[in-house]
Amino acid sequence: MYLVLFDCDGTLVDSQDSIMYGLRAAFAALDLPQPTRAQGLSIVGLSLDEAFLQLVGEERADIVPAMSDAYRKAAIARRTRGEDLSPLYPGAKAALEVLSTRDDVLMGVATGKHSRGVAHMVTEHGLEGKFLTVQTADRAPSKPHPAMIQQAMDELCVTSENVVMIGDTTYDMQMARNAGVAGLGVNWGYHERDALLQAGAFKVLEQFDALLPALSEKFGW
Repeated sequence: MYLVLFDCDGTLVDSQDSIMYGLRAAFAALDLPQPTRAQGLSIVGLSLDEAFLQLVGEERADIVPAMSDAYRKAAIARRTRGEDLSPLYPGAKAALEVLSTRDDVLMGVATGKHSRGVAHMVTEHGLEGKFLTVQTADRAPSKPHPAMIQQAMDELCVTSENVVMIGDTTYDMQMARNAGVAGLGVNWGYHERDALLQAGAFKVLEQFDALLPALSEKFGW
């Protein structure tokens, strides 16, 4: 069996507006200067605490829990109002549908999102039943720690040579490398192509319809 793991933000869904909304709410809650969009999107993929620590610095680690709490509350409120609508990237759903028809492929998620956020994404886009393992920031250490991938492999009894981690950030590629699995980058998210390759991606995709050929080449399908 093969295991194909997907990151969420910047890989499956274009969630930059939702992320920036939450970041602005967190910085406003503590009366801090607002981050630029580039600064905000640079930390996509990390768990909230790690992301805020990177944005404000170790010397202000004491305010990180309050910032994470403000972000979560803002995100939940926005979702409750029906405003948290992050679109799938073009071709994402079609690729997931094709992969789900294969008897030898299992799919999962490994993301810096909280489990509530993943559940919302799955419901919003009609992806119920597609992901047999869901690894989130509230279940494992932040990327690039390999725990998410290791837990997914253990849950589904898949060995490392049959696993690929698909993501848009260097954190995804580093996590894949740390877990001893292949990392496949995508160039429509938040980190640059060259950075993904330097972080260990064996290839970087330019569009979603290149995913299946890349997996076929990697696994010899």
